[in-house]
Amino acid sequence: MRYKEFAKTGRKVSAVGMGTYYDPLWVAAAFMAWRRGSERKVDAIKAGLETGVSLVDTAEIYKSEPLVAESIRGRKRDELFLATKVWPNHLHRDDLLRSFERSLRRLGTSYIDLYQVHWPNPRVPMRETMAAMEELVGAGKLMHVGVSNFNLEQVREAQESLPKSELSSVQVDYSLIHRRAEKDLLPYCDREKIALLAYYPLGHGKLPNDHRLDPVSSRTGRTRAQVALQWLAGKPAVFPIPRASRPEHVVENAGAGDGELSEADGAELDAKYR
Repeated sequence: MRYKEFAKTGRKVSAVGMGTYYDPLWVAAAFMAWRRGSERKVDAIKAGLETGVSLVDTAEIYKSEPLVAESIRGRKRDELFLATKVWPNHLHRDDLLRSFERSLRRLGTSYIDLYQVHWPNPRVPMRETMAAMEELVGAGKLMHVGVSNFNLEQVREAQESLPKSELSSVQVDYSLIHRRAEKDLLPYCDREKIALLAYYPLGHGKLPNDHRLDPVSSRTGRTRAQVALQWLAGKPAVFPIPRASRPEHVVENAGAGDGELSEADGAELDAKYR
């Protein structure tokens, strides 16, 4: 597994991570304490960790934090980079602090590497939210602050609301077939050394079935999914986080972290999907 520096944190994390959002039905069932297929999902996360994946992304709304806790039990904590998120109706100071403590308990850890605002909430002042984040950083419970589903203007506002800390990451939908982030957000992240976590990096499951990837796949000996992930992971700021639901898929996806596409192969994909 190849490791890349994550923003300005000084930490190197796996070039390919794992996401733990499953589907709306799973989330709804988990609200009622029914976590169907939990054993296989735990096995999938463990399989990723065995390959060297260190970046694991979850959220309070996903109801998968306990699965992550079970998966990492017994592993060296300093070798993991755990990221979770706070839901937008918990962005007032007291609500955020309570949500954070609940996530800590569910993850079974004493600190969180990356805490992200899951969606912006225009009804809560950004400065209040980020001040609460800085309280957690100051207390040593939170290492780094991130946001998710923010546009460039909102990212800048979040940065300006962190006088004592750095904004380390932004998480958005980004893949070969969903490239809106390239318009302004990705160039900004490159300049500011902000990590971009790419969710749905396989284009909502479309890319593993896309024959346009076949020439590069054949030349490199990689699967279509691996080619699509390497295209993302080859960008300095970008960390794809494909979903960890089946062990065999996780191992395949993690294999993308073992190398990089050539400049020519990357350019060919850029042209095909432009």
